[in-house]
Amino acid sequence: MKEKILKFILNPKYIFGVYLIISVVTAISKYFRGNYAINNYLIFKNVFFNTVNEKNLFIHYPDLYFDLNHYGVFFSLLIAPFAEMPDWLGISLWNLVNTFVFVYAIHKLPFSDTKKALFGILCLQEYITAALSLQFNVALTGLLLLSAIYIYERKEVKSVTAILVGIFVKIYGIVGLTQFFFIKNKAKFILSGIGIAVLFVVIPMIYSTPQFVIQSYADWFHSIVEKNNENQVLGNMQDISLMGFFRRIMGDASISNLVFLAFGLPLFALPYIRIKQYQHYAFQLMILASSLLFLVLFSSSSESPTYIIAVVGVMIWYFLQKERTPLATGLLIFVIIFTCFSTSDLFPKWVKNEYITKYSLKAVPCIAVWLRVVYELLTKDFEKNYSLN
Repeated sequence: MKEKILKFILNPKYIFGVYLIISVVTAISKYFRGNYAINNYLIFKNVFFNTVNEKNLFIHYPDLYFDLNHYGVFFSLLIAPFAEMPDWLGISLWNLVNTFVFVYAIHKLPFSDTKKALFGILCLQEYITAALSLQFNVALTGLLLLSAIYIYERKEVKSVTAILVGIFVKIYGIVGLTQFFFIKNKAKFILSGIGIAVLFVVIPMIYSTPQFVIQSYADWFHSIVEKNNENQVLGNMQDISLMGFFRRIMGDASISNLVFLAFGLPLFALPYIRIKQYQHYAFQLMILASSLLFLVLFSSSSESPTYIIAVVGVMIWYFLQKERTPLATGLLIFVIIFTCFSTSDLFPKWVKNEYITKYSLKAVPCIAVWLRVVYELLTKDFEKNYSLN
């Protein structure tokens, strides 16, 4: 019996199957809780209908949903098939497709089956948090993984496509460009990227108009700027980041993002001076881990469902270790308890409200891991100290 259980746990196919089942279960559970629970999906599907009807994508529509849309007009193409379905079916398939992209990306990682299974298990709690929000973060994480994997496989067109989908939907996809220095055929990557980007701009014009699409990009820019200003508020559900942590500890919401980026960006970029390490896939993946963590920790838009991106970065770092030291294992446990389970019933509601949310404590374990990742990128030999098996 124990052997059967162990065989199930360590088989990534079974774990990925669990993910796909959960994707549908979480979607249906949200659907039966009413429109308030599926508000994100209502925003998403109306990106398509508002594009077709040439209505501003970034203003309030209280008769349809609350809050604002912050996804680009290209997103209307991705959500269109789901928007035309009954909500219960559209939500289920939307979550399912997002999850498939995510698990496919984990499947493509150069780890053993055992590592892939454990990778999936350790990400599961954070995945559920993201899946319950019905957001694009799950698929975006998969796209960022695939963009790096395809670069190593010398599939430049697939890589740049994954990056551009992320950029045109949520801007965050731009982080995929942190792998640019590892591209063998840069000309192919750039030229195909230009062609695909033009295609992504033009396609929504077919079921809308060129004027509306161009105006939507201008409106999108303004909405992002406004959202950043709105996020920098002490104690809200946004800005769960390194920046938010320090702003809230210091009790000053006015501290500019530029103050943090002034040290964060140079620290992030410093490992690129180690050109001799570029040839090692482990180094490239560690840069990816740093990128995923940096994206979340240095964004005022980071919220709890965004942390699937950061936690995947943590897992890449951990499973690259050839020898898992007590420090590495301790940091992993720190992340699992205080990041992955910080919004669960593991913590009393008053602890979550008065400490975890109030001070953006969900970010703290990931801050510690990111600093460790940067240290390893700057000091370790990636041929000797890391393993892909």
